[in-house]
Amino acid sequence: MYRYDEFDDRYVRARVEQFRGQVERRVSGALTEDEFKPLRLQNGLYLQLHAYMLRVAVPYGTLNGAQMRQLAYIAERWDKGYGHFTTRQNIQFNWPKLADVPDILSALADVGMHAIQTSGNCIRNVTADHFAGAAADEIEDPRPTAELIRQWSSGHPEFAFLPRKFKIAVSGSEQDRAAIQVHDIGIQIVRNSEGDTGFAIYVGGGLGRTPVVGKCIREFLPWRHLLTYLEAILRVYNRYGRRDNKFKARIKILVKAWTPEVFAEKVEAEWANLVDTPATLTEEEVRRARGFFTLPDYRSLDDQTAEQQLAQQAREHGAFGKWLERNRTAHRIPGYAAVTLSLKPTGVAPGDVTDSQLEAIADLADDYSFGEVRVTHSQNVVLADVEKSRLFELWQKLKPLGFATPNIGTLTDIIACPGGDFCSLANAKSIPVAEAIQRRFDDLDYVYDLGNLSLNISGCMNACGHHHVGNIGVLGVDKKGEEFYQIQLGGSSDRDSSLGNVLGPSFYRDQVPDVVDKILQVYVEQRHEEELFIDTYRRVGLDPFKERVYAAD
Repeated sequence: MYRYDEFDDRYVRARVEQFRGQVERRVSGALTEDEFKPLRLQNGLYLQLHAYMLRVAVPYGTLNGAQMRQLAYIAERWDKGYGHFTTRQNIQFNWPKLADVPDILSALADVGMHAIQTSGNCIRNVTADHFAGAAADEIEDPRPTAELIRQWSSGHPEFAFLPRKFKIAVSGSEQDRAAIQVHDIGIQIVRNSEGDTGFAIYVGGGLGRTPVVGKCIREFLPWRHLLTYLEAILRVYNRYGRRDNKFKARIKILVKAWTPEVFAEKVEAEWANLVDTPATLTEEEVRRARGFFTLPDYRSLDDQTAEQQLAQQAREHGAFGKWLERNRTAHRIPGYAAVTLSLKPTGVAPGDVTDSQLEAIADLADDYSFGEVRVTHSQNVVLADVEKSRLFELWQKLKPLGFATPNIGTLTDIIACPGGDFCSLANAKSIPVAEAIQRRFDDLDYVYDLGNLSLNISGCMNACGHHHVGNIGVLGVDKKGEEFYQIQLGGSSDRDSSLGNVLGPSFYRDQVPDVVDKILQVYVEQRHEEELFIDTYRRVGLDPFKERVYAAD
């Protein structure tokens, strides 16, 4: 994985000391909150409902054991003993005191971490597939590409004050696990008919108040032109994006207003002035980036014998068999598997992890996965390189830590934002709704019978819980000061991304589990054999679900 060099270290530490002075002036009263706000946002510091919140960057979701232990230390010393993994692979601390934030940033810098550009109208933390480098369906590891973009975009003076925040995601696999079509720019690594590697470029995706699925404006961009083409896109957006209305300032509004075709023409015209400028990538520069992501010291393993052993262990231990089915992912190296640690046991806020759990994950990574951890878009954690012969041993260690819930990809693997319990923007709470649904559907046999099914919850239209692209989406809304919940169906963040459709009038919080139950009843009745929820919905449409949910009792 990438490790900061001397330049990175100097840059991050200079920002820490700069912000320390800004915090001192705010605490002393020399800066007003209005004057301080743009300064704190540039360092990932938000003012939430009850306290400040610090968002820490985790580039493309990759952490090492030392970084995990430092996050644990920060949670224990300066927070309330836990952190929260987000849907963009970052980690948030919800309770830091303002005066302590410079010390937290200094502690992060000690392990090559920071909170720069995790907020504000700039290019945010670049995200990628959490199985990068290990996925069996991978075309090419997306992390070197993401790292090149990170280095190019960090502190970029031309794009420090964009019309609105800007998010980029990179996918290198056949299956899209980075949700590239709901980002401002989505990058898919592809190969053309000659076998050359390049990029398909999607632009104008995003959720929030105006959800849009991004459109492909270039089906094949040669690899060397990546940064100049991104610069062309950003220049067009920076010049023409609206600044008079923050609700209409995202690039998706510009692309939609112009149409993707016209936007692409503008980008191509701008790019013509940038082709073969110094930002054009060279083979040497790409090799340098790839050199940061050397392969672990994989052993030559007997995959067939390991599979036979796992089958025997699964027969003897049914719970282990269920965990293998849901929490193991195929690896490109024989004898290895990627393992997802569920952060979704019933009664725990999705994505929350305690300081002791962070420490435990670091130990597990060192023991089982070459000291590396991945954060997922669905608010779980991955050990990407585990020997199959050690999976049973690992599972036994995960159980007492609360990480062995065998629900990955199921109804109860819920994505949820912090909602009204923490966020000042939220209209309603998310965490109690997630818990109520998990408790209602605690029969794993029933949950497994439903197959892969995503349920996402957001506390407001900002859609931090990605409710628009959940197969079932739940949105908290305010009605005359009361919390209600709107249901949407048919969303997806996969390769065939789609936005959910509103089912109808909203519901009280205690009605939501019953509504979900009725929706699932219709699915079970209507589905064809082995048909997933999203496919059944696309085939039968909204009406059967709407009729059942709103039928008079």
